[in-house]
Amino acid sequence: MSGKIPEIAVRAWAKLVRAEGAVLAAVERDLKAAGFPPLAWYDVLLELKRAPQQRLRPLELEPRLLLQQYNLSRLIDRMQADGLVDRQTCATDARGHHLVLLPAGRELLRRMWPAYERAIALHFADKLSAGEAAQLAQLLDKLLAAPAEG
Repeated sequence: MSGKIPEIAVRAWAKLVRAEGAVLAAVERDLKAAGFPPLAWYDVLLELKRAPQQRLRPLELEPRLLLQQYNLSRLIDRMQADGLVDRQTCATDARGHHLVLLPAGRELLRRMWPAYERAIALHFADKLSAGEAAQLAQLLDKLLAAPAEG
């Protein structure tokens, strides 16, 4: 890239970051008010549910998460202590392990979805028309595309 970044791009960047933080904070508040754990728990449980045999190695899980998870091992420790997931030794790597979704984790995921869905609607979907949501998705796809080398 050469030249100065247009001011409108800088403003759009700041708004994107603020909007993400505000919407996520509102969703987190709603989940907490409904008596549920943080959104990261839902994210981990959902990815395990979607995985073949409902199990993943931590290395496989981390890039699939929607949320940044810097302390994934601590999160998994808490989820394991609550009986939602388990660690099982990896047959092909004695030093590694798989995270396995347990029935209580599937049940929590099922119970959390209605509260999460309401929060998504309230803080995001209800504020956009279908066309605006489609346009936003298209714009975000451009941002998620592989970065240019440089």
